[in-house]
Amino acid sequence: MQVLVRDNNIDQALRALKKKLQREGVFREMKRRRFYEKPSERSAREKSEALRRARKLARKKAQREGLLPAPRDKKLPAAKPTAHAPFPGGDGLSRQRASNGSRHDAPIPNRTDGAPGSRSSL
Repeated sequence: MQVLVRDNNIDQALRALKKKLQREGVFREMKRRRFYEKPSERSAREKSEALRRARKLARKKAQREGLLPAPRDKKLPAAKPTAHAPFPGGDGLSRQRASNGSRHDAPIPNRTDGAPGSRSSL
């Protein structure tokens, strides 16, 4: 296997090498050979892989012939709000500074019984 390095760009050449190795299945092979695989396990694995390939081929053929609908495009997950984004209905402040500098929506009442974590000892 050969990868050309252009303009001393090692990162680009390394990415190209990893992509070639991935396509060839070298990483999968290394992972599989990490531990000994019994011959019975090997034959069961190869049988299931062959079955999976045959099903995929039949599915692709049926899609080409119009017997099955085309595969749907994968939808990207919606962006999760970050801690720095204003919360809905807010005035632009983050949730952490929203009420009296507390991280909670409701203030924590002071405890006077001397229990650990009570605010009266502050």
